[in-house]
Amino acid sequence: MPMTPVQILAMIAAVALGAQLTRWLPFLLFPEGREVPKVVSYLGKVLPAAAMGLLVVYCLRSVSFTVAPHGIPEAAAILTVALLHRWKGNVLLSIAGGTALYMLLLRTVFA
Repeated sequence: MPMTPVQILAMIAAVALGAQLTRWLPFLLFPEGREVPKVVSYLGKVLPAAAMGLLVVYCLRSVSFTVAPHGIPEAAAILTVALLHRWKGNVLLSIAGGTALYMLLLRTVFA
């Protein structure tokens, strides 16, 4: 069912308001002169690692080690990401390198 012009305008306004709210809310809740609450500091330290762990588990959830290719492309990509990150310390380079190797292996070696 197509949307009416009023519905489209309302949708655009809602998305714009939501985007602006998420951008400005931290500055309103935590002004510059005030100390950041301990729970927010704690979450800032533990959430990045937890999110990365969750993503790794999510990406590897359907890998079968008993069926060819036995998780070899995934393991090679993970090793590449870890080595590139240790070498250069650049998250974007590490993820791009691991993804490129994984896709290359799937399209050529394990096709």
